[in-house]
Amino acid sequence: MPAGPRKRATLATVAEAAGVSLPTVSKVLNGRADVAADTRAQVEAALRDLAYVPQNGRRTITPSPLVDIVFDDLVSPYALEVLRGVTDATAEFGIDVVVGRMPAAESAGPLTAENHWAQRLKSNDRSGLIVVTSELSLRQVESFENAGLPLVVIDPLNLPRAEVTSVGATNWSGGITATEHLLRLGHRRIAFAGGPPGASCSQARLHGYRAALENAGVAFDPELVRHGKFGHPDGLDIGDRLLALAAPPTAVFAASDATALGVLEAARRRGLRVPQDLSVIGFDDTMLARLATPPLTVIRQPLQDMGRVAVRTLLKLITGDTLDSHHVELATQLVVRESTGPAPDEGAR
Repeated sequence: MPAGPRKRATLATVAEAAGVSLPTVSKVLNGRADVAADTRAQVEAALRDLAYVPQNGRRTITPSPLVDIVFDDLVSPYALEVLRGVTDATAEFGIDVVVGRMPAAESAGPLTAENHWAQRLKSNDRSGLIVVTSELSLRQVESFENAGLPLVVIDPLNLPRAEVTSVGATNWSGGITATEHLLRLGHRRIAFAGGPPGASCSQARLHGYRAALENAGVAFDPELVRHGKFGHPDGLDIGDRLLALAAPPTAVFAASDATALGVLEAARRRGLRVPQDLSVIGFDDTMLARLATPPLTVIRQPLQDMGRVAVRTLLKLITGDTLDSHHVELATQLVVRESTGPAPDEGAR
C-alpha cells in the first residue's frame, strides 16, 4: 500500500530534531550571525532531512518571541538579581524582552472593562508574560488565558488558582534553616519580621520558623511576630516595635534582606550592637546583604536561577511543550556572615 503524504515539518519539529530551541531555528532561517557554527549545521541538516518549507513556499522572516517581565518594584536589589537571570536566559534563547513595572491600575484591583492589560500586551505582539512578586487576581489570570498569553509568576505573593505556573524557592525549608541557626547559637527569644500577611512566600517562611521552634521545644510567642511590606521602612518600624517590648528578642529572622536592614537600623538607634546584643538574619542574599554593616547572615535564594528557570518555563508554554510541574521550587542555602552570634548572657542587655 503506498505511503500517505508526508506531514509538513514545522519549526517545532525541526527544533526537536536538531536538539535546539525554537528561537535558534528562527535565527538560522533568518540568517542571524549569533549562532555557533556547529549548531547552525545541526539545524540546517534537520531542515534538509525534514524537507522544511515555509507555509507560503518561500523563506520568510520569523520573529523571535517578545515577552514582558513586570515588577512591582523595578529598582530593588531583589528585582535586579532576578532581572539579570532573565536577561541571561533571553539572550541565550534569542528572546526579546520588555521590562516594566506593574500597571498601577492593575495592581490596585481586578481587571476592568476600561483597563485591558492582557489585550494591550497581545495587540503589541507579546508572546508571554513573567510577573515578579506581584499580586494577581483571578480575573487577571483568566484574561491572560483568554488572550492566549502564557504566564509565569516568580515568587508569587498569591496564587489565585493552583494551575498558575510559578517559580520560587524553598521558603518553608529556608524558614526552618534560619531559625535553627539562631537556636544553635543559644537564642530562645527569636522574633520574625515578616512580609505582607497574605503573601504566600512570607507565610511559608513563618511556618518554617514556627516548625523549628516547635522542634526545639521553644514556645511560640505571637508577640514576637510582626508583618509589613518587604522593605527598609517597614523593617525599621517592625524593629522599633520588637525592641520596645518589655522582653525584647535577642535575635530577629527577617523575611527579606531589605527588612533585615531596617531592623539593623532600629538596633543602631537604640545603641545595640550586632551581633553581641542582637543577632539578625535576612532572606534573599542580594547585594544589600553583602554591603550591610555588619555583613548580613542570610538564607540565600537563587534569584538569578529563578529568572533563568522562569524564561525556560515560559518558552515551553509558548511552544506548547508539556511542563513537568506547574510549580518549581529551587533550593535555599544558609550563608553565615557577621550579623549573627551567640545569644547574650541573661541580663547582659
